[in-house]
Amino acid sequence: MNEDEFKRLTDAAAHCDMTIAAFLAYAADKAARDLTRTAAEIATEREVINELFAARRHLGRIHGLFNQVAKALNSGADAPHLNAAAEAVQSAAVRMADAADALLAHRDGGAAA
Repeated sequence: MNEDEFKRLTDAAAHCDMTIAAFLAYAADKAARDLTRTAAEIATEREVINELFAARRHLGRIHGLFNQVAKALNSGADAPHLNAAAEAVQSAAVRMADAADALLAHRDGGAAA
């Protein structure tokens, strides 16, 4: 634990009117009660970046699939669920961009734009 982290810990414990030991015990118990959330909150920046790159690869593959759909449509095929699929992909791309913006904002110490 570096000095900034220790100060944050001591400040948080004081704010809650708790000893450091009590604050750590409470925080550990709270973290153990919801491991999914805990894992998400303590994920390292590297893990988050790796997930963003994986999502980008998946979107790239989806781009290729949409090219195949366009080729099929140009050949007279039907794609009845194309609009729904395109909307889902667009939504995923927006969420990914928002996550990247939030990561950069957090990394720079500011709020997401």
